[in-house]
Amino acid sequence: MTTGRLAPDTLSLPQFGGRPNLRQEIAHALRGAVITGQMRPGVLYSAPTLAEQFGVSATPVREAMLDLANEELITIVRNKGFRVKELSDRDLDEITSLRALIEVPTVAEVARAINEPTRAAVEELRPLAREVERLAEIGDLIGYVEVDRRFHLSLLALAGNRHLIDVVGNLRARSRLYGLQGLAERGELGRSAAEHEQIVDLVVAGDASGVAELMRRHIGHVRGSWAGYHEP
Repeated sequence: MTTGRLAPDTLSLPQFGGRPNLRQEIAHALRGAVITGQMRPGVLYSAPTLAEQFGVSATPVREAMLDLANEELITIVRNKGFRVKELSDRDLDEITSLRALIEVPTVAEVARAINEPTRAAVEELRPLAREVERLAEIGDLIGYVEVDRRFHLSLLALAGNRHLIDVVGNLRARSRLYGLQGLAERGELGRSAAEHEQIVDLVVAGDASGVAELMRRHIGHVRGSWAGYHEP
């Protein structure tokens, strides 16, 4: 396992400069880097080094690190930086199983109870679905993970259960999608990304059974092709 500090030019992190909401944006970027495997367990990451990559001071990076530590994604090493927490295959399988247990019936229920206000709210998610596909096509994996998160949590929010959103958000953050880079490089990530707009279509149509089947398959990618494994 790799140890030591990481050189600032080895991560594909965005530049933020003096933009507002730096803490939140940096947390999103670091979370995406952890989920996609750009940041790996065993490596010691320092706030100053990451701040140089982001083009900001070390303060918002340290603040974002606290957010990720609260989500149990990283372990802070006092006066040095942090390390990404390692998860076993069993951990990841159980996380994916929980997501399926929660998300599949919830989205199906949104479709089953569809009405005009809800239909309009679901249609408002279509641009996000298309943005996920665009980011997949250009290989922006950190952007892909963040917009994918916003799409799914916004859809689940239509069920009206705030605690459910918190639980699923935490489960999603703890996923590991190390296969995304390979899929993007082979031009294959767009196929699964296109499922987002299909989900919108099925919910708008009130097709509860159809969207449940698609959601089950979609979440299955988390421990299949998105994780770097072959799917049957």
